Amino acid sequence: MLARIAHELYWLGRNLVRAEHTARMLDGVFSADLQGRPDDPNRVTLGWGSILAIMGGEVEDAATVRRDDVLSSLTLDPDNPTSVVSCIGRAREGARTVRDVISTEMWEAINTTNLTLLEGDLSARLRTGPYSVYQYVKERSALTWGMTSRTMLRDEASAFLAAGGRIESADMVLRMLRVALPIQADVEDAGAVRDGQAIALLAAVGGIQAFRRAVPGQPNALPVANFLLYERAYPDSVAASVEATLEVLQLADSSPRASEPMLRLSRLGADLDFQARTVGPPTRDLGATCEAVQQELARVDQDIADRYFAGAASPGVVTSSS
Repeated sequence: MLARIAHELYWLGRNLVRAEHTARMLDGVFSADLQGRPDDPNRVTLGWGSILAIMGGEVEDAATVRRDDVLSSLTLDPDNPTSVVSCIGRAREGARTVRDVISTEMWEAINTTNLTLLEGDLSARLRTGPYSVYQYVKERSALTWGMTSRTMLRDEASAFLAAGGRIESADMVLRMLRVALPIQADVEDAGAVRDGQAIALLAAVGGIQAFRRAVPGQPNALPVANFLLYERAYPDSVAASVEATLEVLQLADSSPRASEPMLRLSRLGADLDFQARTVGPPTRDLGATCEAVQQELARVDQDIADRYFAGAASPGVVTSSS
């Protein structure tokens, strides 16, 4: 496969997943914000300033950040590269470039989503009921990936598409963990505020039901962080995304044993397995752990670009948080 085509497919997958995760995060925090009460000591504290920080923005005073401004910026602003509209727009352009590789049904799903988001007055819907906008994005994302799994050959093209999506999913979850659950090594009890953030975080990734089925007890900060980092049975956990990326790249690489990105992914997966087996009371800084894993994923992303795309990178797109 041409490096240019592989590169477009990889970033098509990343942009689709980034749009979905951003929509899920905004929807989850909006719902949690509505359910909170100012006088409730257990209220959700993952606020709108935190959302901007997760997406790589600079926040001087979180108290001055307005909900409507964040919703508009991260949903409809075409000049914001992290907004849902921008991600879907880039996905549409990428899909147009590789129309002879992807299926007709997949192209129609992406193109229709882009056209719908550009038509009509979505800003009014955001002010009155943003749930419908984010629900549409989530449903269209599910449709697109469903069409992909049912209509594309399981070859190099689908491998690079899936690899981009899985890398992006892991990166987004790590971004949210680093902002929402900054647990320090000497903390004995995360406390009500941290627990509130953990509940909001589960809502933001759509993992509340999965967590309740997999983990006994309350969704407190440390169990939620461990679940989103290490639980391979949950598709959007970091460990599951690393494992899935490794599996799909095996389809695309003729010499997997000599592949630097696959070797790095194997080491990272082994490290996550070891940490999952040794995890216990909060004796280490989870924030530092998430930062280290995210930095390793950034190296994987660069290794993939060097090996398969001749070092090409997607211009103007934030790939990892600092």
